[in-house]
Amino acid sequence: MTNPPHSDLLLTHVRLLDPQSGLDQPGSLLVRDGRIADFGPSLGRPDGVEEIDGDGCVLCPGLVDIRVGLGEPGHEYRETIASTAQAAAAGGITTIITLPDTRPSIDDPALVHLLRSRGEETGSLSILPYGAVTRGCRGEELAELGLLHEAGAVAFTDGTSAIASARMMRLALSYARGFGAKIVQHPEDPSLAAGGAATEGELATRLGLPGISPAAEAIMIARDIRLAALTGGSVHFGHVSTAEAVSLIRRAKNEGINVTCDTAPPYFDLNETAIGEWRSYAKLSPPLRAEQDRLAIAAGLKDGTIDAIASDHQPRDADDKRVPFAQASPGGVGLVTLLGITLAQVHGNGLPLSQAIAMLTSRPAGLFGLEAGTLRQGAPADLCLFHPERAWQVEAGKMPGKAQNTPFDGRPLEGRVIGTWKAGRRVFG
Repeated sequence: MTNPPHSDLLLTHVRLLDPQSGLDQPGSLLVRDGRIADFGPSLGRPDGVEEIDGDGCVLCPGLVDIRVGLGEPGHEYRETIASTAQAAAAGGITTIITLPDTRPSIDDPALVHLLRSRGEETGSLSILPYGAVTRGCRGEELAELGLLHEAGAVAFTDGTSAIASARMMRLALSYARGFGAKIVQHPEDPSLAAGGAATEGELATRLGLPGISPAAEAIMIARDIRLAALTGGSVHFGHVSTAEAVSLIRRAKNEGINVTCDTAPPYFDLNETAIGEWRSYAKLSPPLRAEQDRLAIAAGLKDGTIDAIASDHQPRDADDKRVPFAQASPGGVGLVTLLGITLAQVHGNGLPLSQAIAMLTSRPAGLFGLEAGTLRQGAPADLCLFHPERAWQVEAGKMPGKAQNTPFDGRPLEGRVIGTWKAGRRVFG
């Protein structure tokens, strides 16, 4: 059930949580004309306003997901923009940044405009594209970064392909610095990762799988930290997954180098044993790591080394996965489970709730200068209402959206989205 666009709305008996302002208190929130009009502990009920009793649930800004692969354009058999919007709304997500390695790649300003407008057409999801660093995301020729930036690209990346050439990365960092943009790197040395399917070690050997050394991540991160220091540019590392990566990034931040990073739920909730007996839904890129790496990622969340949590949503068709493990396409969906898996760190690892929500809202928005992730008065009423302890179980095949390739199939969770609003319009719940 949804209310019409821009209807006036009063959400009562909620726990207002806005990490950006430090707000954390019981109260109500008033929406007028699609924007946050007021909030606080003792709001009256204006005439003609629809009232929704939040029953003590947490009301926070709509989640901001900064690493989402789309099936459209080019792979609509995997997922469409419409099905992405459906899954995002069910996950409490109202803004996404999408990877440019679609078909065609987002290396043309017209495609940036197209994706942004397609997001507006959904009525439930803001789609903000990354522009490609290189033409076709092939790593050979620098794309027109300035024109892409003018068209609305929020940063630049080659998506799931690493920028392998140190010279190309140096050029990109220098050029993007001129207009204050980040270069987002998939931190994996492709020459060390080529042909691999699982993290190198005893488990991969026992399963007969070609291995990828964890050093492939650390080597790329160490190189790009040095290039960021050399150029004064800003580098952001996506889906970091190893203890050594966290250590390198922590040290670089302490030295004042312009480096940030995110991770994804599989890397703090699962380890390599989740691939079990060649379970292809748990084949990801980067691959799942050893337990000591998982623990280091969880520690990096708590101490602030890791700036944000992103879903790393990579939709795949069943046929992409129903092949031998080594041949299966890597990637897992994550929109619906982003909040629930993050809350597992709150329930079981002592991560403060406000800090967890910050890494899903204000901190990712702040990294890329987005007008999102806050309950500020006058801001668009992009809202997520969730019960932090309501139990549910992840079931592949029964999740909202088209793609169902979740590595968390069967995982019991505490914490469920009750309602999602985009510009004051209810889009889920």
